[in-house]
Amino acid sequence: MGKVVNQGALVAIVGRPNVGKSTLVNRFVGERIAIVDDQPGVTRDRLYLNCEWGNREFVVIDTGGLIFEDEDDILTAVQQQAWLAIDEADVIVFLVDGQAGLNPVDYTVAAELRQRKKDVILAVNKVDDVYNEDIVTAEFYELGMGTPRPLSAIHRHHTGDLLDDIVSRLDSSVVIDKEETLRIAVVGKPNVGKSSIVNTLLGESRMTVSDISGTTRDAVDSVCKHNGNSYTLVDTAGIRKKSKVRYGIERFSVVRAIKSIQRADVVVLVIDATEPISEQDQRIAGMAQDMGKASLIVVNKWDLIEDKSSGSMNDFSDDIRDKLYFMSYAPILFTSTVTKKRLHSIFELSQAATEENQRRITTGLFNEVLNEIVAMNPPPARKNRRPKITYGTQVSVSPPTFVVFSTYPSLIEDPYLRHIERKVRENFGFTGTPLRFLRREDDKRKKRGESRRAGQYGSKKSEDITVEEARADA
Repeated sequence: MGKVVNQGALVAIVGRPNVGKSTLVNRFVGERIAIVDDQPGVTRDRLYLNCEWGNREFVVIDTGGLIFEDEDDILTAVQQQAWLAIDEADVIVFLVDGQAGLNPVDYTVAAELRQRKKDVILAVNKVDDVYNEDIVTAEFYELGMGTPRPLSAIHRHHTGDLLDDIVSRLDSSVVIDKEETLRIAVVGKPNVGKSSIVNTLLGESRMTVSDISGTTRDAVDSVCKHNGNSYTLVDTAGIRKKSKVRYGIERFSVVRAIKSIQRADVVVLVIDATEPISEQDQRIAGMAQDMGKASLIVVNKWDLIEDKSSGSMNDFSDDIRDKLYFMSYAPILFTSTVTKKRLHSIFELSQAATEENQRRITTGLFNEVLNEIVAMNPPPARKNRRPKITYGTQVSVSPPTFVVFSTYPSLIEDPYLRHIERKVRENFGFTGTPLRFLRREDDKRKKRGESRRAGQYGSKKSEDITVEEARADA
């Protein structure tokens, strides 16, 4: 499917659970991106984040805590993710806990790292007392990983010194690929197969996959190329009903998922083919709609449907159109991560939807269509007054936003605007993107009316809304 892009020099932060790896990563990047909690095992996937220090850029990888001899399926998958990060990293920061002291797991991790012959920096976190650093770090010499470097990620003690050491070990010839990429956020309810789709598109197991819902917690960015185009695939945590989301880790995960929708160019809404369309599917689709995002709907697990005739596919599509009527513009794609059928189409459909989301129609061409719409079906009269639409123009993109100028704009109701939208789509397409239509009073007619009234009753201050003001409102 996609080809993973080399993101530049890689620095992996590894260690057993709850030693402060995510806190250190957040300190490196300068904002709270990785989820931090006192509960061990919060981080599960490899989280790649851009970092800059001393005019040098690199990618830092936050990993899940290393635990050995555990038969839990999710924890086993987390270990695999961590070791994959270690294998691909240029420099490894082996983080240990200065407050808890040496742990048997630390010895095991050190032995594994020595076998891999990696460039390792041993960092002792949670050394909050700067006057006793030598005493706290002394026992960690037993790991045989060189001189322990004391620091406190939460209090910022010596984190700059650690960054200096990291940068000094990086190959100066390796730089981050800054090519603009199309951001695709893969969203949906828990356990619909979001991570499996991303892994299949990437061609590697970068995300932890399990039948247990809620496996993904961070929003994980992965850059890849397909047919010469660059894409950033964002795997997000499953978004559950607000009433079912517990405070803490899960709520942070949901917030990250929603922010990923805000930052995305395209939203891929994943729906489980084995389940009916739910209210939560509607809510998630509504988020993408409200944010004006280009979107497509992916029906996953289609391999589990016994009747795969075109009729069953049409019936499911009709159900989607009925339940997600407000997203009728979104293409529907039936896929399976098992058979991998049609999965590659996600890239092409995302590219096309983004182009439509950023498309502009000239004012002259838009008014030709608008005049035809009004001539065939003028807006209905309200309160003994009939609005008269005079002209319209597109004022912005992402999403395409149009302003319709008329007399009595408040009397033009939403059903008529939806009628205009349907006709505009028939003429111009705009597949995969929502459209916005704003009502404004015709400033030219308003000026003429005020001039006539001023001649009869005296001057009156105009409150014209110009095209420029309408563009600013949009």
